[in-house]
Amino acid sequence: MDIARRTTATPLTWRLRMELDDHPGALARVTTRLADRDCNVLALAVLPVPGGVVDELVVRISPGVLPADLVELVRAEGGRNPAVAPADVRELVDTPTAALRAAAAALADGPVQATGVAEAVRTVLAADAVEVLHDGDAGGRTSGGHRLVVSNPRGPDLLARRGWTPFTEVELARAAALTELLAAARTSLGDPVAVLTSDGAGVVLRLGGPNDTLGVAAMHGRCSMHTLFSRYHAGTRNMPRRWLHRLLSPPRGNTVVGTYGPDVVAMGQLLRAGAPEVAEVSLLVEDAWQRRGIGTALLAQLAAAARSSGCAELVAWTMPGETAMHRTARRAGLATTVRREQGLLRVGIRLHHMPDVAVELGSPAAEGQADQR
Repeated sequence: MDIARRTTATPLTWRLRMELDDHPGALARVTTRLADRDCNVLALAVLPVPGGVVDELVVRISPGVLPADLVELVRAEGGRNPAVAPADVRELVDTPTAALRAAAAALADGPVQATGVAEAVRTVLAADAVEVLHDGDAGGRTSGGHRLVVSNPRGPDLLARRGWTPFTEVELARAAALTELLAAARTSLGDPVAVLTSDGAGVVLRLGGPNDTLGVAAMHGRCSMHTLFSRYHAGTRNMPRRWLHRLLSPPRGNTVVGTYGPDVVAMGQLLRAGAPEVAEVSLLVEDAWQRRGIGTALLAQLAAAARSSGCAELVAWTMPGETAMHRTARRAGLATTVRREQGLLRVGIRLHHMPDVAVELGSPAAEGQADQR
């Protein structure tokens, strides 16, 4: 085959994994063969497995060498189950550094959501995909070979898939350690807050998650169509389960729920916008709990989280003529601007000069200030 044709569109850097007998010189013989083909080993990791070890190399190949040539080279030295996958400069980072960077990325947007944990696990495992397992996904909870179920202490379990090579027990331990770290961070960033409404009822504000799906669905069923239309700008009551999951685990944001006993009575959502200094905020409070200060507390919590992550402004979209969000922001001590855009009202909430302490529902500042939302 013509060399120019062989090298067209072939990546130059590859991740090469193989099983070798744990004997002196086994890996050295493989690297010697690579050197004979003018291939350069850029990184090396050794993963112990029953009966031997799995060696993983990041290799920069020379022109004219194909991935299939790497496989033949490994087999010629007694290597078993060779596998190759394209690599890039990110593969040159050692495993501890990669894990720390993945954790930092998951924490960058504030309290950790299931989707952030999934992306961090995907990075550390070099997996093709990692999905969140929700209730009813029993068929996806089996591990083995190219599938790996990772336990998530503070949320739904995760299913990792990788086609180019099977997972190892060492990688399972790495993923488990990462999820434990993120669970501890989530606890410190998203501790529940107990507040009193203006009439003395105790409400807990905490991070929402997939376990709240039934509670949020029930809350929607108790809301009037006017309340739902004000929140979603559409007539909807029975929301599909996948929509509820997305509400509770948004890809680029956080959801806080307000609970009274076992019932979810309110929900606030903070979503990252296109600009890093702006986030979108929305509130939904069940009709029977409106005008009791819950919306004020929710907005104060979300605003504090947004400011701590570097946001300068929150944006809420409301129907023309509605003033609930504007008044709620004022009662939380937040300055607002309002303008009309594309048939809706854009309520801008500035965070530069917000109070250092969120307004407590039972404080004198909140007493007597009925909050519609």
